[in-house]
Amino acid sequence: MGFLHKIIRVAVKVLAALMVAVIVWGIGDVIYVLYQRLVQPPFLLLSIGDILATFGAFLAVLIGIEIFINITLYLKTNVIPVRLVVATALMAISRKVIIFDFEKVTPQFVLGTAAVVLALGITYWLITKKS
Repeated sequence: MGFLHKIIRVAVKVLAALMVAVIVWGIGDVIYVLYQRLVQPPFLLLSIGDILATFGAFLAVLIGIEIFINITLYLKTNVIPVRLVVATALMAISRKVIIFDFEKVTPQFVLGTAAVVLALGITYWLITKKS
């Protein structure tokens, strides 16, 4: 069992290193996309779509950072931080809601997303109430 545990820890460390690369790449992408949109005519103006896309990109990077924190906490404690995982899931679904294009999504998708938000919210409330 000890050998398998060591393999899993090495795999988690590799995932952490890859997550750092993804976060750095994501930050570079946010900077590049924001620059491209600001220098196109009309200069220094963003449309609502541009702003929502930028928010989505920012939140994607923040979610990556939260996942990295989850991984590092697991490496330090060998315990999955459930509260942080649920908070990360809430941030991810919130990102989805922020970037919704209501002209393209179906009412069923919105209802399903609302159910997920409600379930995660209740779960987070129960976890924080317990501790």
